[in-house]
Amino acid sequence: MALLEVAELRAGYGDTEIVHGSDLAIDEGEIVTIIGPNGSGKSTLMKALVGIVPATHGSIRFDGRRINDLRPDLRIPLGICYVPQTDNVFPRLTVLENLEMGGYLRKGGIRERIAEMFDLFPDLADRRSVPAGSLSGGQRQMMAVARALMLEPRLLLLDEPSAGLSPRLALTVFDMVERINSTGVAILMIEHRTKQALAISHRGYVLATGQVRMEAPGPQLAADEQVGLLYLGRA
Repeated sequence: MALLEVAELRAGYGDTEIVHGSDLAIDEGEIVTIIGPNGSGKSTLMKALVGIVPATHGSIRFDGRRINDLRPDLRIPLGICYVPQTDNVFPRLTVLENLEMGGYLRKGGIRERIAEMFDLFPDLADRRSVPAGSLSGGQRQMMAVARALMLEPRLLLLDEPSAGLSPRLALTVFDMVERINSTGVAILMIEHRTKQALAISHRGYVLATGQVRMEAPGPQLAADEQVGLLYLGRA
């Protein structure tokens, strides 16, 4: 049984439907990347999975349980955490305070979990007393992800984690994704750096005009010239 299973999902804003009957799944311990052109519905799909955008049709199941009607805050304790593309840290709070905020639902062990995050992200440990708003772009992404990991999710959803970063810093983000996945966390990611993201993904989906058009192993999609030509605008 898949950890997350989505069937015939439709979602959008008001009377405007953006996602038109999409299916996807992610297993325990997988990295799965969704790629597609701008405006294809990728972010809307992800927001529907976490409950920010309502699903108007179809089913979303997590660990076998239908979660369509659960509010976003009630999906978090199940083990689903979401890192949006922007506004993903508390800029005036320090790195340490951001992590403490991330652990607000924990029943205990906050200090121990913070220590684990500093082991996983040593750059953050060196800046624990620095306001998150003064971090570099790459450090801020690490901060946002570390805060989400405070709750020890089973599934981490990342919306464009390398957005706005230089190619060099983007590589550190993909390395971070692999390190997190090696701890057993499943990761569903939207990413415009398609080749790099698919290279580390077990599987990938191509989303276009609100529908899943293709699914294949990540490296296979990355090497498929037709995918770039038909769906990503690469000549």
